[in-house]
Amino acid sequence: MNTQFDDIILLIKQSRTNAIRAVNAELVNMYWNIGEYISRKLELAVWGESVVTELANHIRRNEPDLKGFSDKNLWRMKQFYEVYKDSPKLSTLLRELSWSHNLAIFSRCKTAEEREFYLKMTKHENYTFRELDRQISAGLFERTMIGNAKLSTHLREIDPEILTSFKDSYILDFLNLPEMHSERDLQRGLVDKLKEFILELGRDFLFIGEEYKLQVGNADFYLDLLFYHRGLKCLVAIELKADKFKPEHIGQLNFYLEALDRDVKRPNENPSIGILLCKDKDNEIVEYAMSRILSPAMVSEYRIQLPDKKLLQQKLHELFDHE
Repeated sequence: MNTQFDDIILLIKQSRTNAIRAVNAELVNMYWNIGEYISRKLELAVWGESVVTELANHIRRNEPDLKGFSDKNLWRMKQFYEVYKDSPKLSTLLRELSWSHNLAIFSRCKTAEEREFYLKMTKHENYTFRELDRQISAGLFERTMIGNAKLSTHLREIDPEILTSFKDSYILDFLNLPEMHSERDLQRGLVDKLKEFILELGRDFLFIGEEYKLQVGNADFYLDLLFYHRGLKCLVAIELKADKFKPEHIGQLNFYLEALDRDVKRPNENPSIGILLCKDKDNEIVEYAMSRILSPAMVSEYRIQLPDKKLLQQKLHELFDHE
């Protein structure tokens, strides 16, 4: 295979990507400017609300080649401007995302904190529109905020990125598992749907292997799933439990982390992190079990169906009220 022209192909692809980004930024900027113009005209009572419909009809009659300027879309541009006009720190980020991404975020998110969260996550994780839509439906913001409150002190002290790298719960609806399933079913499903699982974990996770062999003394032990996290520069051990959390599970995970750090971790890497992923958990039992554990580990639960977003929002409000 002739590889002498690969550099040129790379340059072409990079230039095309840059061109698309530039066009997208200008498109979003145009929608912002139109939204600002309409908003100010209405605010100063220069225009009545019916004028927006007249404007849409005028564009349709006189510039039929200009698509996407219906009265509904013009009102969205106005809303887009008004939602973010007092958030200058987000101005640059807005223009790095497509209009469809922006539309999903500002129309579906309830608070400034939630909008900022999804803007940053979309940029960091490079979500497609479909992936972003699923994460909003799955309550990623609420789950992350609730989960952050439960992270152990030891985990919090490792790296600020911890707050966005791990979740208190993971949504595995893509596995299509029945309510009653085994750990083997769960493990096999995650490996078969590895792309979807990594999207749920985060794009910085790199898969190393399943049933990862750890030899200690004369005995062999097998870790369910082993990943590497690029941002945190550490191994991440995931142990699966298709039932409710039990305190003895922590001892097993702690043992695996010790084995990884002694025998697998490289000198330039940070201490390994463990996730015990179980079907259900009692948070008070988890707190007791984790209180004297020094290893950077956490207990998360998984759901095989999309959660009730309203229930998540209620739990988040209760958490904020308590604090």
